[in-house]
Amino acid sequence: MIEVRPIAPTKKELKKYVKFGIDHYKGNDCFVPPLIFDEVDTLTPDKNPAFEFCEAQSFMAYRDGKPVGRITAIINHVANERTGNKDLRFGFVDFIDDNEVVDALFKAAGDWGRQRGMTSIIGPMGFSDMDHEGMLTDGFDELGTMATIYNHPYYPHQMERMGFDKDVDWVEYRITIPSEIPDKYMRIADIVQKKYNLHTVEYTSRKRLKDEYGRAIFDLINEAYDGLYGYTPLTERQINHYIDMYLGILRLDCVCLIVDADNQLVGLGISIPSFSKALQRSKGCLFPLGWYHILRAIKGRNDIVDLMLVAVKPEYQSRGVNALLFSKLIPVYVKNGYKYAESNLELEDNAAVQLQWQYFERRQHRRRRCYRRSL
Repeated sequence: MIEVRPIAPTKKELKKYVKFGIDHYKGNDCFVPPLIFDEVDTLTPDKNPAFEFCEAQSFMAYRDGKPVGRITAIINHVANERTGNKDLRFGFVDFIDDNEVVDALFKAAGDWGRQRGMTSIIGPMGFSDMDHEGMLTDGFDELGTMATIYNHPYYPHQMERMGFDKDVDWVEYRITIPSEIPDKYMRIADIVQKKYNLHTVEYTSRKRLKDEYGRAIFDLINEAYDGLYGYTPLTERQINHYIDMYLGILRLDCVCLIVDADNQLVGLGISIPSFSKALQRSKGCLFPLGWYHILRAIKGRNDIVDLMLVAVKPEYQSRGVNALLFSKLIPVYVKNGYKYAESNLELEDNAAVQLQWQYFERRQHRRRRCYRRSL
């Protein structure tokens, strides 16, 4: 007998919910756990500013009192207004490989959405594009990143069994960092810099970066990402939230800003040393030693760098600005001892984005999918 219970948005209940999603992968060398407090905050209405335009309900499935699955149903009202759809999103989903459990979870989420007028269900997706999205369908034996979802290989089979179809796919690349900038890449960077009168800005102070370009970074993200699948513009509260959350942990030599003659931001590349191993060692907890492992990942030697955000102002896209970004970052990567870069999610049909890797040795090593089904 499966019992599905709604989860109250309290710290105590949400912590159990998040910990199930970590314990579910115990012993899996490829799973990268989230920080528990961060995941709890994301699911807490008065902590996550996305609740200004979203509503959500989390559910846990139990068998004989033991948790066996979880799912969060989300309605992003802004996304639905922009698309004209009545989509219910599902996210934060995990389950044992049991048809009864899976059906009960998705029924609970679907019923909740139908009661609010939704006619289709899509996912896995979060509240906004800043959350994890996309179910892993290929690359189960590859170490995950802090920016992506890991799931067991049986998840896609369960989605297909329930009648879900592909809505969109993302691909991910592992890029070998060259010891020198490719000649053609360097020539493109030089041409672009001179033609458009662009230059790079570097910082040694996080406070100065935050004060001078913190808001501009997220305004550029809104402009560059608008129109991408599922994207909703970040609100004022979200921007302030992410400025405080992310800019304080950056390794500044791994950040490159490109500005025009008037010092207006036109491109940015934000990368960080991989936190994957550090998060695995922390088991999702900052204390007692999780903070130490994360600090070592930021400041110590690391083989992998994660490309977290690359954004270019629309009028400069497909004009070689990415070459200028990475002509500045590659020497830093080499100096820091990074051997590989993780691209993280790229829409499979975004040829312009994938074209930027043509001058590098690379392999596509993961694929993930957003599914859709009528309610």
